[in-house]
Amino acid sequence: MKKLSPLVKGLIAGAVMIGVTLAFIYSNRPPDARLQYIGYLLYAGAIAWTLIDYSHSADYNASFGSIFGQGFRCFIIITLITVIFTWVYSASHPEIAEKAAQLYREDLLKNEKNRLRPEIDKMVSEAKSQFVTGQVALAIFGSLITGAIFTAAGAGLLLMRRK
Repeated sequence: MKKLSPLVKGLIAGAVMIGVTLAFIYSNRPPDARLQYIGYLLYAGAIAWTLIDYSHSADYNASFGSIFGQGFRCFIIITLITVIFTWVYSASHPEIAEKAAQLYREDLLKNEKNRLRPEIDKMVSEAKSQFVTGQVALAIFGSLITGAIFTAAGAGLLLMRRK
């Protein structure tokens, strides 16, 4: 049986992560911070799957760079899927930006006593107009950093296990 490539594993993991995210969103359950860890568990699981499969392949090279390269191929696809999903979902749900702007306004009114109302209105308007861009930027950096950490840890563990 032919093994799946890191790209395919990333596609599968990204699709599952999006499915789980949508299930949580549309289940009408109150937000629970513990549920976010399921996404991290799926992300780490996909990278572990990729690295372990690679360590059992005939092409295995027991060097950090080689192992990390396999994990990178997986997590870059997951990052791409996550970013596309974040952009599409954020852009298609302007009510989220509206709610974030409302909360931002409340926070500014409470904590910024020496700002004038027009200045606060301008700040809120700018934040609302840049909401999607901000969400996408957070998704890019968060996903890349998380993937790099999981991959580096997995590569390190594989190298320690082999010695």
